[in-house]
Amino acid sequence: MALPVLLLLCTAPLVRGHGSGVVIDSCEDMELHHSGLSPQTAPSPFTVTTEQRRYGLGEDVIVELQGPASTPFTGFLLEARELGSKSPVGSFAIPEGAAQLLTCSQRANSAVSHTSGFNSSYVQVTWRSEPSRDIKAVHFCASFVQNSTTFWINVTSPVLTFTNGRAARSAGALTTSTDNGSLQPGSLVKSAGPISSADCGVTKVCFSQPSNCDPAVSASCYFMSAKMLAGGEAVHFEMTGPYEGYIAFGFSDDQRMGNDDIYVCVMKSNGQVEVEHMYSTGRSKPQVLPLGNVYNITTSLQNSVISCVFTTTNTISIEGTSGFNQSYYLLFSYGPSNNGSIRIHMGTFTSNKRININNPLVVGKDDVPDIIKAHGSLMLIAWMTTGSLGMMVARYLKKMAKGKKMCDKDLWFMVHVGAMCLTVAATIIAFILVFVHSQDWSGGAHPVLGCLVMILSLIQPIGALLRCGPQHHLRYLFNWTHFLNAVVIKSIAVAAIFTGLDRIDSDDGWLLKVMGGFFAWEVLFIIILEVHDWVVKHRDDTADQMESALVKGDSCLIAVYLLGNLCFLVALLVGIGEK
Repeated sequence: MALPVLLLLCTAPLVRGHGSGVVIDSCEDMELHHSGLSPQTAPSPFTVTTEQRRYGLGEDVIVELQGPASTPFTGFLLEARELGSKSPVGSFAIPEGAAQLLTCSQRANSAVSHTSGFNSSYVQVTWRSEPSRDIKAVHFCASFVQNSTTFWINVTSPVLTFTNGRAARSAGALTTSTDNGSLQPGSLVKSAGPISSADCGVTKVCFSQPSNCDPAVSASCYFMSAKMLAGGEAVHFEMTGPYEGYIAFGFSDDQRMGNDDIYVCVMKSNGQVEVEHMYSTGRSKPQVLPLGNVYNITTSLQNSVISCVFTTTNTISIEGTSGFNQSYYLLFSYGPSNNGSIRIHMGTFTSNKRININNPLVVGKDDVPDIIKAHGSLMLIAWMTTGSLGMMVARYLKKMAKGKKMCDKDLWFMVHVGAMCLTVAATIIAFILVFVHSQDWSGGAHPVLGCLVMILSLIQPIGALLRCGPQHHLRYLFNWTHFLNAVVIKSIAVAAIFTGLDRIDSDDGWLLKVMGGFFAWEVLFIIILEVHDWVVKHRDDTADQMESALVKGDSCLIAVYLLGNLCFLVALLVGIGEK
């Protein structure tokens, strides 16, 4: 028992030395220098709160210091500070006897501390902002003493945003600019100013799609930036992009969804654009978090471009890592919303490396994974080459190989079956590759179209195996069903290819343009072949002359068609390989 008693006898006088609360030497760093002990590192049970989140010149703000009723504090020091500064601002007024006013940094009444014999779990004081100085944002900093050996320093309140004029006590008195420029009540934000790529890599981290686009110039630019403010306590974020319902950016420990700290800019059901804070645990919808210390929020929705700008002292926090000084992958996503609730994203892009927002740079996008490139290449080969060949042979070249056999079957039939089997096999492999990689159905219309192609592709050969004989009176039903299903598969496959290329070719759209030319080329030759056959069949030729003209004309046209297809295919495969 001798040692604990000795420690108490040694430390108690040190604490009692400032039992009066006159702690002028602690004004700058909030440390309790007289104790000789280190502050607690665990979260403080005591809090500093305010009744409002905005204030104006010369306005009074109620500040409350409180803790659990079972755990009172025996001493405290409270100051108001401009964000990023250690100098006190404004002045305090206090109830008689509950506390005392101090002069810190030669500013009268700029701090509050306890008085002798203080022991309470609640203190309320009034802070008045300066009547003429334009202070951008402040927060209240406090140190709490629980007993002679246990104390906390720099416990902060939520940030208060400065507003010109008297701050509103209720949200209903605040306004925001809408698309048509009118003022609407009921929002805590104002219209966002212009966002641009100026100072990217100089004072802020920038991440965009297309790469290096400027949102001030291009309305199709998805863009976010992060700028660390002086003092390293807050970050200024900007995000903007074409309006679908919402845009969002996040910080992640990898390049896939899950364990992500996310901020969302979304149109809510009340018609206002708002900022939301979320956390993603996996492939399911992210959970909404309290907005926390987010202030100076500005938003807009103009000319179908949605924008949100804000500053926050919320630290970046994901499982296993937290803090502004850590490195993270950047994620950006966009998609539709329903009554203010975000839905599955239509598109995403990810940084190609981890970044630290303290180090300004222009961030590059992640390269398309090889497995996705293989998926796209197989689908192109399947439905714009082998599939097209199989359909052309069945439709136009039956007469070219008339009488020629292979394995006791007509040659055209064997070529058709072989080409279509290769098409179905390539489709199955492509489907398996992308599903193993993504492991979900997110991504807008593309995965839905891909699944339809896969299902209908499996139905086509099964139906062919179960067909009735050529002379059966119901054979025409198979013929029409087989033909129509092929047309539907081809149409959906082309749509799936377009949506897939759009996801990996958002920079300049070159692949989409080539694919558009590819599709137009194919449609053009189908029209030419149909017109050629119609003209030949309506001439006054004999049956042999007609058949000869059809074979020669169709074979030449299809040869040119396949040569053009091959050129387009090579261009697309090279383009995919470079992504």
